[in-house]
Amino acid sequence: MKVYLDVCCLCRPFDDQRSHRIRMEAEAVIAILNGCTTGWELVESEVIEYEISEIPDEEKMRSVESLLQVAQERVLIDEKIVDRARAFNLMGIGAFDALHLASAESAGALLLTTDDSLIKVIKKHADKIPIKVYNPVQWLMEVTADGSEDA
Repeated sequence: MKVYLDVCCLCRPFDDQRSHRIRMEAEAVIAILNGCTTGWELVESEVIEYEISEIPDEEKMRSVESLLQVAQERVLIDEKIVDRARAFNLMGIGAFDALHLASAESAGALLLTTDDSLIKVIKKHADKIPIKVYNPVQWLMEVTADGSEDA
């Protein structure tokens, strides 16, 4: 199972943990990253690397960047991905989110995000967007519900 965590997911373990939701999402992201060392495959991309490099807090940027060490695949942004991202953009998906979605689709991965509005837009266009998208907590609960973690 290939998983693509967008940058809002990757930042969760380093966000302010006072909110219950953020804490749950952070714990789910950590569990998923651990799963990527024992069976699942983490996919990362040039757009993830660029977005991480734009994090203004250098310590947080380095911490988030270090999570990519478990990635088994790196998606390079090419013309096909840019074209697909443009199509997603026309559906109301922002530029970076569209690039993440196109990168995940190109790798055959599912997309995990903590962005509820992105999930809503993608589900609205499910007939045109074949990739599955989940909140990390929701996905982790689904794949571990039956005791197997092979989703």
